Amino acid sequence: MNPKGIIKKSSTKIWQKWYIAIKITPLLILVALLKVTSHYFGLEILEINALFTSLVAGTIFLIGFLISGVLSDYKESEKLPSEIAASIKTLLDDSYTIHKTKNSATAIDFIEFQKPFVDSITKWFYKKETTESMLIKISEMNPFFIEFENEGVPIPYIIKMKNEQVSLRKMLLRIDTIRDTDFVISAYAILEAMGIIIGICLLIIKMTPFDTSLFFTLVVTFLISYMFLLIKDLDDPFDYKNNGENGSEVSLKPIHDLEIALKNQL
Repeated sequence: MNPKGIIKKSSTKIWQKWYIAIKITPLLILVALLKVTSHYFGLEILEINALFTSLVAGTIFLIGFLISGVLSDYKESEKLPSEIAASIKTLLDDSYTIHKTKNSATAIDFIEFQKPFVDSITKWFYKKETTESMLIKISEMNPFFIEFENEGVPIPYIIKMKNEQVSLRKMLLRIDTIRDTDFVISAYAILEAMGIIIGICLLIIKMTPFDTSLFFTLVVTFLISYMFLLIKDLDDPFDYKNNGENGSEVSLKPIHDLEIALKNQL
């Protein structure tokens, strides 16, 4: 890899690692300005007490509950692009085998059908194709299977390819459900409310010296804001339309690798 490619790859990794922290920097600057203003005008009217620390602890507990919930879906989501690529590659391999053993013209047509189909899947991940259109394209594989049977292709081959078709349909529907469903919306609402309450309390709580008060205000704000945005990001690991393949989005490398392999066959 040339030096420019190495630098670009390193820059991408750094951005993916720190983009949430960079994203909340304006919020931290705003909170710092509000805290200084509150201190200057004598608006720090509360004293730190056990009730406030209990509120912070309850918020941390809720964050833990949410992140454990979204991580289960995220772990499942990580596998789906590679499984989609594996299913398509299996269909391609079976088509090639049928062509070589049966000299099947339908097999060649089916291989040509799958090349734009892979491109359509990438567009679907970026929401440039609808789920309905993708399901129709999956169903358009059926005429090829009928022709295979008419050409005398062994039934086990056709059954195997039908199973891959079913797997593709299930995986696309599962991804569609994950990206269109939020995890416990009411839990997000209460977390937002508790975060805002803690933020207001931090602005009007008096701690001495002031630099210590400002430091802990920014630290608590950073941690809660960071975790909230991280949970929101993990909750939709297929948000390529807004974020591209950055941050916490699931890697589409298996799909891209398959696209490249198909283009090299042209």
